[in-house]
Amino acid sequence: MTGWVILVDQPRDFPNADTPHKVITTSEYLARPRLFETARPKLINLSRSYAYQSKGYYASLLAEARGHRVVPTVETMLELREAKLYEHALPELEDSLNRCARKADLQPEGELKLFVCFGIPRDTRFEAFGRLLFDWFRCPALEVTVDTGGTWLSIDRIRMRTVTRLANGEATFFRESLHQHTRRDWRDPKARTTSKYDLAVLYDPNEKMPPSSASTIRHFARIAERHSVDVEPITRRQLAELAEYDGLFIRETTSIDNHTYRFARRAAQEGMPVIDDPISMIRCTNKVFLMELLRQNRVATPPTVMVADQPDLTRAVDELGLPLVVKIPDGSFSRGIHKVSTAQDLERVAGELFEETDLLLAQKFMPTEFDWRVGVLAGEPLFVCQYRMARGHWQIVKHRPDGTAREGGFKTFGLDQAPDVVIDTAVRAARPIGDGFYGVDLKETPDGVFVMEVNDNPNLEHGIEDAVGKDEIWIKLLKWFIARMEG
Repeated sequence: MTGWVILVDQPRDFPNADTPHKVITTSEYLARPRLFETARPKLINLSRSYAYQSKGYYASLLAEARGHRVVPTVETMLELREAKLYEHALPELEDSLNRCARKADLQPEGELKLFVCFGIPRDTRFEAFGRLLFDWFRCPALEVTVDTGGTWLSIDRIRMRTVTRLANGEATFFRESLHQHTRRDWRDPKARTTSKYDLAVLYDPNEKMPPSSASTIRHFARIAERHSVDVEPITRRQLAELAEYDGLFIRETTSIDNHTYRFARRAAQEGMPVIDDPISMIRCTNKVFLMELLRQNRVATPPTVMVADQPDLTRAVDELGLPLVVKIPDGSFSRGIHKVSTAQDLERVAGELFEETDLLLAQKFMPTEFDWRVGVLAGEPLFVCQYRMARGHWQIVKHRPDGTAREGGFKTFGLDQAPDVVIDTAVRAARPIGDGFYGVDLKETPDGVFVMEVNDNPNLEHGIEDAVGKDEIWIKLLKWFIARMEG
């Protein structure tokens, strides 16, 4: 960990005795640009004013120029100057505010003021709202004025509070909240070398088929520690803490309409290297877009028909023959993919799937004993595996009605052992997506090699994808993050 640094206008504003972290004045920080030249501090700006062109404003402005993480950012300072500048956030904030009130069976009368420090509300009934508020506006202390005059609670004003103007127990609550916010650095479970970078790994401890298991993440962390990177698993509840890290590695199944996209988007906004980045997620999670992108880049894909209404079903049968495969645009792990053998089956399955989506993909059925998976990182091959079909099934994963799944076997190859055409095709498929980490699925047939899809969130499991490349696979990933953290 690189530690926290607290900026104050005067030493008495927040005495060093109140915190184990380093406290310096804004004047000292502004006047000494080389003060943290060999470190990457996390700054908490407690200036007496955040007004435009104040010392507090310039401290945050120069912090961003120096590559230091700072709370609040200049963007936050400017947004909170006028209600019209933060009105875009109000619908989501008010929705959370009212959910909290209903859950607490709260029926306030008159004006309600909520005091929130580092995403922690003084009124504990509004914990979810406090976290969301800090997600939108990363500021040490905020006061939210709420209009309770109707059945719907609405936000009248959000204003920044400064540490020198806290009263009636607010200062004590502020110090406690700061302590809780920075507790990762306060703990000392064992003596260890301070890491240069902090890498957050987003995972879901309850996910049945994660891209990387908890044991694999621990294996990655052990390797990372040798390279001065501290890997810390985080969950969906820790979005407000994300900016305190230097990078984000998403290791749970991604989707545009859940929290994983929000984590990726926030990391990108903070200038953090992230796998998967939000653009890659958009491009990979939708098979309609992906097929069009690959076609434009002359990458071979299975013959495909887009199905939007009834006439397209007939055209799919005429052009692709039977059996064929029907897919929803954003399925994952073999979900939302159906093999149909008759026109009647096609009509029935399409009818069911149209309840979820307005567009389907119909593809030529290409039976093979295995699928190739090539991991591609920054446009270069990382690993190569064969995933065999689940026994008695036409896919590598067979989902059972009870929610369990059965997978086929695997075989991992060295990069020099796999067919050149498979690796070359995979790399050509991944490069138009972006500069991140992708898993390209391919089928090798007598008619050639075809790309089935490009995954933005591919499996990387210790003992499987790294069975040949060993630690070198993880070291290449670490170097990807470190290069971008240092850049």
